[in-house]
Amino acid sequence: MAPPTPLAIATSSVTRLVKEEASYHRELVQQQARLEKLLASEGDENKEWSLKQERAAIEETRAVFPPLQLRIEDALHKLEDLLERNQGDADEAEIGKAKEAIESAKKAMEGAKGDAGK
Repeated sequence: MAPPTPLAIATSSVTRLVKEEASYHRELVQQQARLEKLLASEGDENKEWSLKQERAAIEETRAVFPPLQLRIEDALHKLEDLLERNQGDADEAEIGKAKEAIESAKKAMEGAKGDAGK
């Protein structure tokens, strides 16, 4: 089996980073739901401690997004450069996967800019 091309490696990197970002978004939604449930509950003697822990977890998850966005941007630029340079050399399937990864990364970047206001 032939080793993966630089274009395939860059495509996989972008795809992995976009999936990682989506995973952190799902985690953040789950944490916020737990916090809301905790705020609505009554009679828990550890409520204040639990609230503090949930809020800390939410802040830690939010702190992941800025550096992750930078990594996605860097990987996206690298992939776009590789695609531009290897347009004629790479096979069609590889080029198609690279273009799909670019589109998904751009959508993730747009979504992140929309979430930055929250």
